[in-house]
Amino acid sequence: MKKLTLLAMVLLTSALTYAGGYRISLQGQKQLAMGHTGVAVINSSELVFFNPAGLTFLNEKFTVSGGANAVFANISFQNEQYGWYTEANNPVSTPFNVYAAYKINDWASVGLGIYTPYGSGVEYPTNWEGSHLINDISLQAIFIQPTLSIKINDKISIGGGPIYATGAVNFNRNIDRTTTNTEGERANVTIDKSGIGAWGYNLGLMVRPTEEFTLGINYRSEIQMDAKNGEADFQNVPSGVAPLYEGVTFNASLPLPAELTVGASYAINDKWLVAFDYNRAYWSAYEALDVIFSNGQESLNPRNYKNASTYRFGLQYKATNRFTLRGGYYFDESPVQSGYFAPETPRNDSNNFTGGFTFQLSNRFALDASFLYIHFDEVDESYDYYQENGQNVPFGGTYKNNAFVPGLGITYGF
Repeated sequence: MKKLTLLAMVLLTSALTYAGGYRISLQGQKQLAMGHTGVAVINSSELVFFNPAGLTFLNEKFTVSGGANAVFANISFQNEQYGWYTEANNPVSTPFNVYAAYKINDWASVGLGIYTPYGSGVEYPTNWEGSHLINDISLQAIFIQPTLSIKINDKISIGGGPIYATGAVNFNRNIDRTTTNTEGERANVTIDKSGIGAWGYNLGLMVRPTEEFTLGINYRSEIQMDAKNGEADFQNVPSGVAPLYEGVTFNASLPLPAELTVGASYAINDKWLVAFDYNRAYWSAYEALDVIFSNGQESLNPRNYKNASTYRFGLQYKATNRFTLRGGYYFDESPVQSGYFAPETPRNDSNNFTGGFTFQLSNRFALDASFLYIHFDEVDESYDYYQENGQNVPFGGTYKNNAFVPGLGITYGF
């Protein structure tokens, strides 16, 4: 009975780590096509996310950009020692974004962004070798960000605003590696929690020493997501202990880390623009996850993430007055350290290749398209902190994964 309770605690901890270890940057079609650069690129209301200070430098009085992406992810796991091989059956996820900006006068602009920086899923076959860690997980997080931008003079502007984050998580895994009911069905649990809300903020600075050269800085604060009174549905639990798992709820907290981005763009001429961003995500805030149950028990599970950097490069070519091409690349460091590599977050360092275009449909409407190919470095790693009978039971092997992410959007402005 004690064993089953402790394993359930570890389970619920794992479920909420998904947002911490899995982050694909998909916050705008134009900027994604340019390697997800944007902190110093002035081209649309996507600046609400990338650098709100830049809104006052937009030429349009009013502009709206919206779009969505489709994430096609592939994950395979292999352990040659035991002859294991599994491929995840990942559902297609569709993160989206909508941004609007309005120029009040020459020195003040306002904006609004609604976007999904965390939102995807992983699904493994039933009772695969790592089912005691995860069977499937889905996560959705929506950020709502009102913004104010002020131009101090012709060369400097500042901007920022609050961020409200709302999210939901659903997760299933087997209780342990062996427990079944009398019919031989594996004991498992599904946790579900929606309506998780928290506040943060976004600040930006933009400097334009010349018309061709732009510098930008953006800071997004840490957001602490608190899941309170989440539901845990235990299935196929042995009848002798089943009453202990009826009506159980849990509380848990998860930090979404602060991020600092600095960058620059340079217009070589009327047709060519180059950009570079450096992003630092402060994942070290995620040391462990406390889970407190309604029966008064609690569990502390280590994650020990490290701060991670992303290096982004982007290029834009204005072929004609109606057609603009973009391309880019970024290298994304994983925050997961050796020994903490869990299959719900099978993320190693990655190389990311992007491209896309904008086609001007009319004076006010434009079609934006992007694509992203993510190649994660192959890694032979394990998670060493799963426990049975008070002993750590490592689970590991070789992970290979990649993702292809096309996207479409529309921009309207006047």
